[in-house]
Amino acid sequence: MQRTSSRILPALLAAALLVSACGEDEATSDSTAAGADTTVAAVETVAPETTAGSDTTVAAAGPSDEDLAATAATYADLVAANYSATIASATEMQVAIETFIASPTDATLGVAMFTWLAARNDYGLTEAFRLYDGPIDNPDDGPEGQINAWPMDEAYVDYVEGDLTAGIINDPVGFPEITVDVLVAANEEGGESNISTGWHAIEFLLWGQDMSADAPGSRPVTDYTTDANAGRRGQYLQLLTSLLIDDLTFVADQWAADGAYRTEFLSDPSVAVQRLLRGIGALSAGELAGERMAVAFETKDQEDEHSCFSDNTNADVRNNVTGIRMVYLAEYPGIDGMSPSDLVAKVNPELDAELRANLDTSLALTEAFPATFETMIAAPEGDANNEAFLAALESIEDQGTLIAEAAAALGLEISLEL
Repeated sequence: MQRTSSRILPALLAAALLVSACGEDEATSDSTAAGADTTVAAVETVAPETTAGSDTTVAAAGPSDEDLAATAATYADLVAANYSATIASATEMQVAIETFIASPTDATLGVAMFTWLAARNDYGLTEAFRLYDGPIDNPDDGPEGQINAWPMDEAYVDYVEGDLTAGIINDPVGFPEITVDVLVAANEEGGESNISTGWHAIEFLLWGQDMSADAPGSRPVTDYTTDANAGRRGQYLQLLTSLLIDDLTFVADQWAADGAYRTEFLSDPSVAVQRLLRGIGALSAGELAGERMAVAFETKDQEDEHSCFSDNTNADVRNNVTGIRMVYLAEYPGIDGMSPSDLVAKVNPELDAELRANLDTSLALTEAFPATFETMIAAPEGDANNEAFLAALESIEDQGTLIAEAAAALGLEISLEL
């Protein structure tokens, strides 16, 4: 089946440009789509097949209830396994951070950074389980805004260049005590860029501001030794890590074998498959290609990258793509069962083959990024770095449209909008 890519959709860019840089005031968080409707019509759908030389429409048989149930169950197993792995690596990070706080040296700081990167990479896969009001981003009690909100105004938390007294850490009058309750209450208080918790707050407290065009931040270890607020900074970092694990555990418990959300999810297999396709479709076209890539490409601002303090954004993109592909193929160590790909192949094998090829292309393009995210977005038009970035963005955007078509082939309707 031949398709024409929409390339960087103007409407996508217009919406995406609402996101601003890590250190600016106006921003949107990763929890923006928590209330998105999962039942509106797909952006693109697959036209019904017709018999050769005839106007008679031939509708492919839809998936059986048994196949839908098997696919939903496999997905639930995959989600539970991924969150378990993320909690395990985040716990290793917690141990390293506590070791660093107890004995702050360049070496222990380096280990804490390394474990943040490892845990972050595991978490990147789980972002494929968002955007359908599941336990991670349920509008009532989903903790996604505490876990992964961005971009972050770093001056809300700690000192920045030009303002050495900025932030909660350096304000013992306004924040006489640093507790979990204080940090949770402060998160996004007064503005969406006022991020005080989650992956990126931890990242900032480890790396500091990124003031380099080709390297990550370089926070000095003296911030945790001789600085006047070293103790408050260490306490803040320790509490953040504990809160992150608590929030991840809350989500994981909902997907456990006896979890409340898992029980609800599996009770209606057709809706379950609709939700999982909505999650990977909207992550592809709306969140990843749009807010995380198109915005940065348009602004050319290095602070419009997702993990802007550690320069881990290339890995963020790659892991999101890997997570999307993992869901569609149900490929994860220890997981064996029916996949969405198996469902689509039964009703439209050509579409399934095209989508699988597109997912492979997206992954290959992100694995082959020739430079850092900030270098690629700053490259001039026609430069190899610029072209590599655009090729990946366009492929990820296309895969979102194909996922919507796959849903339509199954008789389901999804939206790619955030």
